[in-house]
Amino acid sequence: MRDFHIPGRSAVYAGRAMAATSMPVATLAALDALRAGGNALDAAVTAAALLGVVEPQSTGIGGDCFCLYKEAGSPDVIALNGSGRAPAAATIDHYEAHGISSLEATSPHGVTIPGAVGAWETLLEAHGRRGLAAALAPAIYYAEAGFAVSPRVAADWANSEDKLRRAGAHALLPNGHAPGVGTLVRQPELAATLRSIAANGARGFYEGPVAAALVAELRARGGLHTEADFSEGRIAARFVRPIKRAFDGLTIWECPPNGSGLLALMLLGILEGFGPAPDGPLGPIRVHRHIEAARLVYRDRDALLADPEQAAVPVDHLLSDDYLASLRSLIRDDVAMTDLPRAGEALLPAHRDTVYLCVVDEAGNACSFINSTFESFGSGILAGDTGVILHNRGLGFRLERGHPNCIAPRKRPMHTIIPGMATQDGHAVMPFGVMGGHYQPMGQSWFLTNLRHYGLDIQQAIDLPRAFPYAGMLELEPTFPQATIDGLTQRGHQITMTRRPHGGGQAILIDRQAGVLTGGSDPRKDGCAMGY
Repeated sequence: MRDFHIPGRSAVYAGRAMAATSMPVATLAALDALRAGGNALDAAVTAAALLGVVEPQSTGIGGDCFCLYKEAGSPDVIALNGSGRAPAAATIDHYEAHGISSLEATSPHGVTIPGAVGAWETLLEAHGRRGLAAALAPAIYYAEAGFAVSPRVAADWANSEDKLRRAGAHALLPNGHAPGVGTLVRQPELAATLRSIAANGARGFYEGPVAAALVAELRARGGLHTEADFSEGRIAARFVRPIKRAFDGLTIWECPPNGSGLLALMLLGILEGFGPAPDGPLGPIRVHRHIEAARLVYRDRDALLADPEQAAVPVDHLLSDDYLASLRSLIRDDVAMTDLPRAGEALLPAHRDTVYLCVVDEAGNACSFINSTFESFGSGILAGDTGVILHNRGLGFRLERGHPNCIAPRKRPMHTIIPGMATQDGHAVMPFGVMGGHYQPMGQSWFLTNLRHYGLDIQQAIDLPRAFPYAGMLELEPTFPQATIDGLTQRGHQITMTRRPHGGGQAILIDRQAGVLTGGSDPRKDGCAMGY
């Protein structure tokens, strides 16, 4: 039971339908789409498109998406990979010949062909009821009429000022600065592009004047992109077979590589073998175990995760009980590991910013949806007069000849964004996700173990302070108890307090017997869950 003397938020309850997104106006738009006859997928695309307008630092039509969709009455979980590919000319030979060994955040070489718009159209044609034009209508309205900047958006925008100046995105810095809280922002050029897509479908983005403007901007900056690359990008989205693992009586589903949902399943497999820690959800043993497990699986990511169409990714091996047990055996409760085994090995033979939202409709269809431009404002490249900020998802590639994730023509990069879905006995139990770049597998497994191992409700499980091992340091949110911080330091962790919170999450729990939906939304963002 929540202590009502302490500031916070309650979980949200409803009986018929629910949406949870990172902005209230997007949650409302999703519910409006449901009440207008759409299903959960229609509502999710509607919310994602609108978030690209009102939360522009996190997402947009210049980015990528992934989706998990569970239709009521069907035993299957549908997965769509909406990540874009590198240009056809993006060979490692080119980068080596030009002395390019790493990519800057604002480099055109970090821009892969955006996948979101083609993915939205593919999803709606296959499983939606209303179509792309209807889904884009709220986004068009707010791009034209304007939206009031909310506190988290304002903070992220201010943090990106220097990047936007370097990239020349001056239209996003009215009067030379990021807009403050409550400022009304209009985006007429983006509205025109959205109208083109509404009228012409995905062709309105990947072909014709919009695509030509995007390519011209990238080529002027030294990019390798062509209009043919963009035309191919219209049909790049793929329905794929999801991967899964049992956890605490549930089946947890993720999109397969090139997404990193594999890591979330690996973490759950390691942690389930431990069970709940003796010192509770914020005790040093619990945090230490989770951090050590994350260090191991992220090491595997960096070495092995890649586009399975162009590299062999040993998914079955990495998810096997024997392999995960061998990783678990390396973790000691009293001390942090100083030396990690090589990736893909342990005791076995040998064999790397976003919006997340979820919707459950009246029929019981459940959608788990994530859309991203990767870093805040992506590459910072505002393409011509299109209003489109292009992502920098190509930073997920390696410029290392022979590496499985080495950049290559028409290849998808290692991807951080991961929607999650929990089922039980063939029925959807919970669409869920935790956004936040590289943090996401850690965040999903943290949320699920909060919920299942430590008995927190859905909102408490989202609220709990977060930790993440990154670049040799243990990044803690500043609300951790001092005793836990001391205990982690004693175990050998090098601790730093993170300036920005780790990600943001949403989830909707489905109780079919009671006929009740329970939603949670992350206070680290500006959004909410709502239902009816």
